[in-house]
Amino acid sequence: QVQLVEAGGGLGQAGGSLRLPCAASGRTYSILRIGWFRQAPGKERDLVAQINSSGSRFYADAVKGRFTISRDNAKNTVYLQMNSLKPDDTAVYYCSAGVSNGVRTDDYWGQGTQVTVSS
Repeated sequence: QVQLVEAGGGLGQAGGSLRLPCAASGRTYSILRIGWFRQAPGKERDLVAQINSSGSRFYADAVKGRFTISRDNAKNTVYLQMNSLKPDDTAVYYCSAGVSNGVRTDDYWGQGTQVTVSS
């Protein structure tokens, strides 16, 4: 199993920045992909950014050019650097990892962290 713990959420100003770390523990060597989803009130949970084991990155169109996902393998931590924040970025942000057990890939989730951006 893999455990994911997010931090760094809180209040941000429009145009400002926040950084969200996600610390992974457990079978981190089996993580194939790890990233961030977000869910605003009344909306579906959407993928924001993801990085896979080869280092390839994906960004949702809504955050391209503003958000950057990175990882520190020594600390088993993934970061979401959020710049040029907008009120539309307000949501609960969830860290998620796809973990291989040799047969299939299972998804693990963190508890979520609230990000609120004021105008």
